[in-house]
Amino acid sequence: MTVVQQSNSRPPRTVGYWGTLAVAVVILAFGIPIFLGGIWLALLGGSWYYVFAGLGLLLTAIYLFRFSMTAVSIYAITFVGTLIWAFWEAGFDWWAQVPRLVAPTVVLVLVLLTIPVLRRHRRQAPGAAPASSPYPDERVRRAA
Repeated sequence: MTVVQQSNSRPPRTVGYWGTLAVAVVILAFGIPIFLGGIWLALLGGSWYYVFAGLGLLLTAIYLFRFSMTAVSIYAITFVGTLIWAFWEAGFDWWAQVPRLVAPTVVLVLVLLTIPVLRRHRRQAPGAAPASSPYPDERVRRAA
């Protein structure tokens, strides 16, 4: 009797895969109330920061669910915006910065930890160009 292995086009479900999904769920769970609360605060005449920070978190979560490196770029932009806002709001008073920057820094570390999984997933996606290819779509190279 011969055992036939079936080719599975999906990347393997590793600890990194599930960890990336867990990070996406946590970011989504924080992003929804920050975004919605930010809209409410902006309508009351308060800071627009929370609208943009919440939107950045929501987009980061969406792209993490898609296993896209775009999630890292979006969160990096959100984090830089957070730094700018925090220093504008509290200046160089380091104790005042703790509540503004600790949680976003923890999220930054978590997002950065997903990079190997996102890169591996991109290489293993069906129809994806090889990681070393300069062409985003392998068909472009074949047609050229």
